[in-house]
Amino acid sequence: MAERLVLASSSPRRRAILEQLGVDFSVLEPDVEELTDGEPRELVVENALLKLRAVPGERVLAADSMVVWGGRAHGKPADEAEADRWLRELSGRWHEVMGGIALREHGEERTDVAVTRVRFRELSDADIALYLDCGEWRDRAGGYAIQELGAMLVEGIEGDWFNVVGLPVPALLRLAPNLLHE
Repeated sequence: MAERLVLASSSPRRRAILEQLGVDFSVLEPDVEELTDGEPRELVVENALLKLRAVPGERVLAADSMVVWGGRAHGKPADEAEADRWLRELSGRWHEVMGGIALREHGEERTDVAVTRVRFRELSDADIALYLDCGEWRDRAGGYAIQELGAMLVEGIEGDWFNVVGLPVPALLRLAPNLLHE
């Protein structure tokens, strides 16, 4: 029998995805200072590894998400003004959501990166005000949540929807192919 998975995350969305998949896991929240500068693919993997290494256990999963546009990775907006600016920048445009995951099993660390393309529709001032007023942008990479009211921002998606929510399921199953059969 496999060791119980430990999720190194404070994200309720990551917990919900694992629960939806029927995975038996516990949660330990890592206390780390996330990196914010660097090449986006490397950044999400490095942040996932930082979280992974901050939590003890034989079988640990960690993840990080960034929203990328203009060649730059964006984490969580610092305040409402930054969230407003980001929504305006993303209006009518494609961007990428990068999800880095790290898994430690049997003393070995493995990583993967998922990239999902998302296109926002053209947003009006009223759309942006409505979204900012709901407060959902807080504590969300890129300042939005696709699975909640933020669905109204999105016009199209190419790739893994769960990656945009917070945990790339196909990438997870590449790292832990037996996870759902335990």
